[in-house]
Amino acid sequence: MAATDFVVAIELGSTQITGIAGKKQPDGSIHVMALASEHAPDCIRKGVIYNLDKTAQSLKAVKKQLEASLKASIGRMFVGIGGQSLRTILNTEVCHFDEETKVSQELIDSLIDRNRDVPIVGQDILEVAPQEYKVGLSLSTTPVGVLSDHVEGRFLNIIARNNVKQNIEECFELAGIEIAECLIAPLELAKAVLTNNEKRSGCVLVDFGAQTTTVSVYKNNILRHLAVIPLGGYNITKDICSQQIEEEDAEELKKRYGDAFADKSESRENAVYSLDGKCSVEAHLLEDIVEARVNEIIANVHKQIELSGYDEKKLLAGVVLTGGGSNLKNLKTAFTNRTKIDKVRIATECQLSLRGNIELQRDGSRNTLIGLLAARDENCYRPQPAKPIVEAPIQTGLFDEETKQAAEKLAAEKAAKEAAERAKKVLADCEALISQAQQQKKENKYNEALATLKRASALNVTDKKKEIEALAKELKKLMKGPNMWERFVQKAGKIADDMLNEN
Repeated sequence: MAATDFVVAIELGSTQITGIAGKKQPDGSIHVMALASEHAPDCIRKGVIYNLDKTAQSLKAVKKQLEASLKASIGRMFVGIGGQSLRTILNTEVCHFDEETKVSQELIDSLIDRNRDVPIVGQDILEVAPQEYKVGLSLSTTPVGVLSDHVEGRFLNIIARNNVKQNIEECFELAGIEIAECLIAPLELAKAVLTNNEKRSGCVLVDFGAQTTTVSVYKNNILRHLAVIPLGGYNITKDICSQQIEEEDAEELKKRYGDAFADKSESRENAVYSLDGKCSVEAHLLEDIVEARVNEIIANVHKQIELSGYDEKKLLAGVVLTGGGSNLKNLKTAFTNRTKIDKVRIATECQLSLRGNIELQRDGSRNTLIGLLAARDENCYRPQPAKPIVEAPIQTGLFDEETKQAAEKLAAEKAAKEAAERAKKVLADCEALISQAQQQKKENKYNEALATLKRASALNVTDKKKEIEALAKELKKLMKGPNMWERFVQKAGKIADDMLNEN
């Protein structure tokens, strides 16, 4: 039986693009209904899209697999944002009063809005984690209702390069998939993996991925620091490849024999690790390679903990390790030895109970995906349009064919007239927006004009669709001088005239 109520989430990983469909149950458990994945090394690096076309193709393939399992159409998907360039920066906004004033929710909202409007060159603010509010001499997370002559809001902004989200949206558009919402992947991972006590007491969540390692610091249930280190398990594999070993075999050697804190006893000095006669490597050499790269990653993680301003004395719950790379043998020991943090937990499974017939890997590699699925409840099912009811002809006789042809002609004329009216309205809207953009030179006007052109191309009422799509793309480049605007307006006017004449 086809499913009609489910949530769909997509994780854009460095090695795989993975989609999952399921539903949160009343008892808090997750019923997993479908799982699909496509290899991503050719289109995603360090968690960031670099090949739009290949990513779009992979998204289409994942969607098709999920729909086959669900026996239903998917209308939209939730997608996680992560990877290199994702990080946090602190910002402070202050408001002074002439006299003591009661802090209102409207005032707090205005501070948050002012914080979001702070320009950051080349970066977008994706999410804001309010820290505390300084009201008078006191710090509070709930300042509404307090009397004071000034309020200071402290905010942790989660930022990324401005093309990160833009590329995701463009890939989904190319794939013909609607994005329900872009979620911050490390935040949803923390909700799925960390306990309330760990976030309250203070802890560091370390997600060891394939090409990146994400560090998140929590204290008093608030995110205090987030950074993505461009190193992961794949770097260990590449180091092993330097011994003239194929990548696939190097990955298997790492999984089977890799040790983050190996025994250096003399009895192992001449040991050799091999893979069924395909390749071999001296045990001490493999151990040295793995340890060197693991120590580098741990050192970078420890540096991020220091930069957060929260040392191990403040983080009473210690460190939680997760992700596919957390399965490396003796990683916990290596982490404690390198950082001197004694309290270390490896989270191979999330805190959520999973149900259903889909078997998920319980090695930490699916925890982010589960977190994204559990983040929202909105239904992603797309009902199939009802088939039109075709009425049987009432008349019979010699004039049936003539009547049918007349009816078809009337219907075609009506459709053409409606299409022309739609095209006329859309293009008129676009010309008005272009005119405003010329006068005001504001980016939002460019974006509105671009959206209008895309609506025009979606009408598909003439063979001018490709010209309109090309025009829409050209709009993105028209930011450099009035002569470009003249060319653009001339071209838009010509297409408008052509469309209206043809219809």
